[in-house]
Amino acid sequence: MEKKTTGPMTILITGAAGYLGSTLTPLLLAGGHRVRGVDSLRQGGGSLLGSWAHPRFRFTRADIRDREAMAACLKGADAVVHLAAIVGDPACAQAPDEARAVNIEASLVLLAAAEATGVERFLFASTCSNYGKMADSDGMVNEDSELRPVSLYAETKVAVERAMLDPKRFPRLCTTALRLSTLFGVSPRMRFDLTVNEFVRELLVRKRLTVYGEQFWRPYIHVRDAARAFALILAQDRARVYHEVFNVGSDDQNFRKQDLLRMLGPLAPQARIERFAKAEDPRDYRVSFQKIRKRLGFEVECSVDEGIEELAQLIRDGVLRDFDAPEFSNLPSS
Repeated sequence: MEKKTTGPMTILITGAAGYLGSTLTPLLLAGGHRVRGVDSLRQGGGSLLGSWAHPRFRFTRADIRDREAMAACLKGADAVVHLAAIVGDPACAQAPDEARAVNIEASLVLLAAAEATGVERFLFASTCSNYGKMADSDGMVNEDSELRPVSLYAETKVAVERAMLDPKRFPRLCTTALRLSTLFGVSPRMRFDLTVNEFVRELLVRKRLTVYGEQFWRPYIHVRDAARAFALILAQDRARVYHEVFNVGSDDQNFRKQDLLRMLGPLAPQARIERFAKAEDPRDYRVSFQKIRKRLGFEVECSVDEGIEELAQLIRDGVLRDFDAPEFSNLPSS
């Protein structure tokens, strides 16, 4: 299903120390690629220790707004996987000017530099949040559906998508946007500000959970599966992914929070769960992932149920201790 159609490449990963980047880096190294990691290390760099000594891994500490540093990293690169961003609605709301500067301005500069430098491929981590609220509550959105961003985070992703998919603006560069489902699961750079991860932590560590608007839909995907999607697209013939958009996830992993609560119930039956009604939510969408499944053969390997058990085992075994540590969230450092 995931037969490689290209040889080993030199791949630049921005945000390499992040939740997804630190999962993707060892996957690409295992696939025979050379990986150049770039990260500002805002939340530290411990997530890269497992890849640090690998002979095909190189790291540069830099902010993606540093044009000189990024130009040096692009030299000789075959592909860019652009993950670096101010990620999520709360982080963007806390630092809106920085979010625009990083997520839009720096991304467009990086795209132009990649086009001018001779990079072959540019993969961009976008989000299913771009769809906003479904017009038809019984339907499913797909890659051709109208985009209705209702947060600054989604607005920044839509802005970059529209630029990078314009063949007049980037005629040579093979650009691909991956609209990711909400991530969950264990990563070398753990986050507990993501819905599934947060719910597991709250139930097992704090023995209580507060839930708002449990009837609204979201799609979910394990961070390892998301990394596999990037590796899969890098392996495709150029014509199959040139200026394309793919939703990344699985149709059967669309859930409401009330569905998650049913899965989580056996974890901590004595925990207190408080539910608060919420009549409206600007983000309410079920997503179709038929395009990436049918065209590229992508299938997820880890369900939400399995991810919950994986997270629970991490906590029960005491692998992590200080769950209030700032590195476990994605908010900008003060």
